[in-house]
Amino acid sequence: MPAAVRNTRQRRAIREVFEEAKRPLSPEEVCRMAQGKVEGLGIATVYRTIRTLMDEEWLVPVELPGEAARYEVSGKEHHHHFHCRVCGKVYEIYGCLGGYTNLVPEGFQLESHEVILYGTCNDCRKAQLN
Repeated sequence: MPAAVRNTRQRRAIREVFEEAKRPLSPEEVCRMAQGKVEGLGIATVYRTIRTLMDEEWLVPVELPGEAARYEVSGKEHHHHFHCRVCGKVYEIYGCLGGYTNLVPEGFQLESHEVILYGTCNDCRKAQLN
């Protein structure tokens, strides 16, 4: 019985971390943030929970070229991402320029797209100025 209670508490903490962050998170970020809620939480538990939450379609992966996947809560409206090259955090950017069908070669059919902006987030930019 204690193991089931602990797992429920750990899973709840991991879900809370994603809901509070409001941005894609790496498993390491999730672990660090959830450890403040559940002492002794390990990275293996985080990976297992992420896998379960993806199976339940509560989480979706965010793939960035050359990077390990991050994860975000599913069901959000169409959006893109901003990747800070200084701290490595990924942020959600809502809105879309559209018009990508003009870029598709003749005879091709566009099914989806992903735009990733790269730069420096506000916190890192401020730190660089000081």
